[in-house]
Amino acid sequence: MVTDSPLETVIPSSGIYIPKIISRPLRPADGFKMGIFAGIHGDEEAGTLAVHELIKWAESKPAALHDYELHFYPVCNPTGRNLGTRHNHSGLDLNREFWSGSTEPEVVFLEAELRRERFDGLIALHSDDDSDGCYGFVRGALLSEHLLEPALAAASSHLPRNELPLIDGFLAARGIIKEGYDGILCAPPGQHPRPLEIVFETPALALMPQQVAATVAAVKTMLAEYRELQAFAANL
Repeated sequence: MVTDSPLETVIPSSGIYIPKIISRPLRPADGFKMGIFAGIHGDEEAGTLAVHELIKWAESKPAALHDYELHFYPVCNPTGRNLGTRHNHSGLDLNREFWSGSTEPEVVFLEAELRRERFDGLIALHSDDDSDGCYGFVRGALLSEHLLEPALAAASSHLPRNELPLIDGFLAARGIIKEGYDGILCAPPGQHPRPLEIVFETPALALMPQQVAATVAAVKTMLAEYRELQAFAANL
């Protein structure tokens, strides 16, 4: 496993720096390509810290990730993080701006990344201060739901699962929501086949170490389960 140094991703004319780190498979062009995004809301630190833990893991566990190409984006909203706010410096919720012609530099940059990389899967990490437990949204490929279920089970070793039938205004089944907001970070509308897309949420009022541990456990489980499902499909 080869982990690149942070790429120079200063957005032209904006002065905004969005770091990107790539963990490559042992054999070039041999692996599932996943994008892992955190910090699209500047006041949700757990995902950012979890991504840093996952980068360390990728550096130290080559056998576990020999067939993955992971693109880590730990801070997607750097101005919001500096301000300690959900929104960016323009006062906008960036997670409602995607694929709508937004001119916000962070969105323009991330949309270009999503178009160019054509990820097999997208995992977005968030925290919700209105939730008492972990939950998530699924969309895209049908197997997204089959990855989120074991991920929530793994996270429950650190934080409870949100079992409410209505979460964030959406119908939910054991912490899994199949609807979602418009304008969230997701694959380009024209990408086919559709990648798996999962949004994983921790309860923001929980202790930070627990949120980070739950998120790391969830992402590791998603990656392991995705490999197993792909191997199963190949043998059908």
